[in-house]
Amino acid sequence: MTHPHLATPAGKTRARALGIPFNGTPGANNAITDIPGTEVGYCTLIEGEGPLVEGQGPIRTGVTAIIPRGKAKAAWPVWAGQTSLNGNGELTGSWWIEEAGHCDGPLTITNTHSCGVARDATIEWLHKNADRYGDGPSWGLPVAGETYDGWLNDINGFHVKKEHVFAAIDNAQGGPIEEGSVGGGTGMMLYGHKGGSGTASRVVDYEGESYTVGAFVQANFGLRSQLTVGGIPMAEHLPGSDPYDSDTGSIIAMVGTDAPLVSHQCKRLARRISLGVGRGGSISGHGSGDIFMAFSTAGSDALQDHDALIPLNIVPDHRMDFLFEATIQAVDEAIMNVLAVSEEMTGIDGNKAEALDRDALVATLKKFGRYVEPTGY
Repeated sequence: MTHPHLATPAGKTRARALGIPFNGTPGANNAITDIPGTEVGYCTLIEGEGPLVEGQGPIRTGVTAIIPRGKAKAAWPVWAGQTSLNGNGELTGSWWIEEAGHCDGPLTITNTHSCGVARDATIEWLHKNADRYGDGPSWGLPVAGETYDGWLNDINGFHVKKEHVFAAIDNAQGGPIEEGSVGGGTGMMLYGHKGGSGTASRVVDYEGESYTVGAFVQANFGLRSQLTVGGIPMAEHLPGSDPYDSDTGSIIAMVGTDAPLVSHQCKRLARRISLGVGRGGSISGHGSGDIFMAFSTAGSDALQDHDALIPLNIVPDHRMDFLFEATIQAVDEAIMNVLAVSEEMTGIDGNKAEALDRDALVATLKKFGRYVEPTGY
């Protein structure tokens, strides 16, 4: 069995197996699920081929569910913060995160025109599966994000139904998870190549304790001319066509940790996601919805309390740099994992999303002395 740092459960090659250099120490699965209790689930919809027939397909879409404290505690709130690098997109529940500093329930990601379905179905799932959720009995403002998959998918066919959202949540699990064309990332593009879902993690030490920072991205942004890997501009080394003539797309990125943080500190982590995205060359163009959130599972039991005072232990703000660094590293690798794992896909009207030329990438890394032999596994 291939080490989970090098391949997904289905055996697809991850970024480290291509020799891309990364800093920091990944967790056991190099995934957001390395955060104790955090689970991820997918529902992937791939059907049909040929010309677009609105309402019939071809279908290349799906739903991703991230549950910070797992299905057993799906309704439990967690400390959270959110930010926008470029606001051409949607993240429901964001105003309540901004106001109250926490969120609850599964976090879902899908295509742009199914974001409302994902949000509403999450409430229905909670209503059926949780005794109590939100800040009142049976009241919630769950988080749902989106990116546009209309290059490959019949996006106006509205193929994502509430049952698909339920399936993504019910399928959520810990451990190693798939990446690439799965869940909400099924029909996405990235730097002119096939995009999709990606994840990575970092283990960090602080005052004798070990904590995990995990990132999950639904990556659908950038032009081929912008792509930078291992510090090398790749335009001339990975030539090809772009589906768009401008930076049209989006990225939803979620970072979680079990380090003890509260809401404003989660927002500080969310801001650093921008630096991780930028390492790959993104300029966060006008047409790109680049929306980020971060959550902490530590100390979130206190959000269940109704005492007059809540005792908290948190990392002081002036000592958060190690978490900033881990966030940037994990986000960068999560995006590179999307490129490494994703395979060529043909969608509506024969539109193609080309896979990364892995051989050319490896040759370029070696040419410039940036290749790192994937040993020690």
